[in-house]
Amino acid sequence: MGLRTIGKELALALAAFSLSAGLAWGADSSRPQCQTVRMSDIGWTDVTATTAVTSVLLEDLGYKTTITVLSVPVTYSAMKNRDIDLFLGNWMPSMEQDRAPFLKDGSVEVVRANLTGAKYTLAVPAYLYDAGLRDFSDIARFGDALGHRIVGLEAGNDGNRQVLSLIAKNAKGLGRFSLVESSEQGMLAELERAVRDKTPIVFLGWEPHPMNTRFQMRYLTGGDDSFGPNFGGATIYTNTRAGYSAECPNVGRLLKNLSFTLADESLLMGAILDDHQEPKAAAKAWIAKNPQTVARWLEGVQTYDGGALQSAAPPAPSAAGTETWITAHKIPIGPFMTDLVERVKTGGRGFFEGVSFTVRGAVDGLTGLLKQVPPLALVVALSGLAYGLQRSWRLALFVAAALLLIMNQGYWEAMLETLSLVLFSTLISTLIGVPLGVAAAHRPWLYRALHPVLDLMQTLPTFVYLIPTLVLFGLGVVPGLISTIIFALPAPVRLTHLGISSTPRPLIEAGQAFGATKWQLLRTIELPSAMPTIVTGITQCIMLSLSMVVIAALVGAGGLGVPVVRALNTVQVGMGFEAGFAIVLLAIILDRMTRAKSVEK
Repeated sequence: MGLRTIGKELALALAAFSLSAGLAWGADSSRPQCQTVRMSDIGWTDVTATTAVTSVLLEDLGYKTTITVLSVPVTYSAMKNRDIDLFLGNWMPSMEQDRAPFLKDGSVEVVRANLTGAKYTLAVPAYLYDAGLRDFSDIARFGDALGHRIVGLEAGNDGNRQVLSLIAKNAKGLGRFSLVESSEQGMLAELERAVRDKTPIVFLGWEPHPMNTRFQMRYLTGGDDSFGPNFGGATIYTNTRAGYSAECPNVGRLLKNLSFTLADESLLMGAILDDHQEPKAAAKAWIAKNPQTVARWLEGVQTYDGGALQSAAPPAPSAAGTETWITAHKIPIGPFMTDLVERVKTGGRGFFEGVSFTVRGAVDGLTGLLKQVPPLALVVALSGLAYGLQRSWRLALFVAAALLLIMNQGYWEAMLETLSLVLFSTLISTLIGVPLGVAAAHRPWLYRALHPVLDLMQTLPTFVYLIPTLVLFGLGVVPGLISTIIFALPAPVRLTHLGISSTPRPLIEAGQAFGATKWQLLRTIELPSAMPTIVTGITQCIMLSLSMVVIAALVGAGGLGVPVVRALNTVQVGMGFEAGFAIVLLAIILDRMTRAKSVEK
């Protein structure tokens, strides 16, 4: 149904209940700070859905709303700083550790429970449950089949924190396991791949969510100490910043009335995830179909200016109306790309699985090999390599000191994971980029064709091509590596083209005068002349690869990006600086070791 229908439903609800509204609540229009309601969305689909419904209701009542995507800890810090007014996704008891300090200092208030009967704990597909993995204590027994991995959500998530605590304590025998941290959509993509191939997987699951009907899944017992009883039985609360309901009593009344059911949220999330509707569009459609629920929520609630919505006359023709019409007839670029990726995924499943297996095995193999070397021996070896490449004792001492500092801060293994990712991405980018740059230098038409493609690869937001690589290759190092290659590849192509094109013409003519073939000209004249520029391109490739480590962490690639994302999501300033310094030190080491000597001089 359209906006007009929704307006009529709201008009009926308000007309029925506006007379019963207590005047003590008053209109919020006398309080300008109440006109814009600032809401937090932590990126979980259920919270996105309830936040969208509340936003649509408030906007139809004459308020303005802003929705900001934040992590849970950042949400509470923002409410304490009075930057956020409202949060509808307080899952308890899993968020107890996040919420408790702010309740204690009085900076956050709990309005009411808006959903009961939820659950949140580790889960497995039904076929794995039938195979015997039914309890937390069974996970270790299936460790080899699981690859000693548990698939979680975004870094800093409260459920992730519970799993990491179990791993750190070696509880339930999980000490050898690692947690793959990504996002809700990343977890769902990995779950879909596992269910399709009938491979073992343990993941964080919750209800309400369409995954419960989309997949045959079972929740594990034995997690009462971590996630709470009854399979992590949860209640979701509405929170506001301190004093908000008193400052804006009309909004406060709506929040006191607002509650959902498991069925309500499942329908809303299904529209968003399965039907690919925008959250507000799904919210408007749901509101139009549930006038009785809306009427109950609006009992005693007024519009922003203190009146009732009397009519829903269509808006007069305007620029906004024209914009709405154009938007309603959008060109289906998104559906086309979704269908294209789905067709590619289905048709090339064997190829993508083969690439994923090969690349993951190679990168994990290198990482495992580096981890087998005693740390101090690796420090000595890398320092010696730095001296051998640059003949600089100062650089060798700096490399040793920097690596020891990274080790001292506890990021040694994460640094090795990042180093493996950077080395592989640089190697592949160089193997592709240098020959392509040479070919483009000899064929101007090829460079003209490549130029817009290279521009697109470097200007398109990295998250855009991170999405299809995640869908095609699953969670882990592979989508991170491929996205890194796409981002870093233009550097060696461009600089190789520049170096070959800049070869002095007299040198080429001299070679031709002595009867040199094209291959001999390339090998003995062009490449040696262009080598400093090519090395600079490779160095830039390394730096661009390293700049992707944080983004790669969002799809489970591991490395130094994980503590950075975790620090961001949990507002841990110290951890952020520690991991950031480790990335900077690694960048300086790689830059100085690979820098051409002529540039150094």
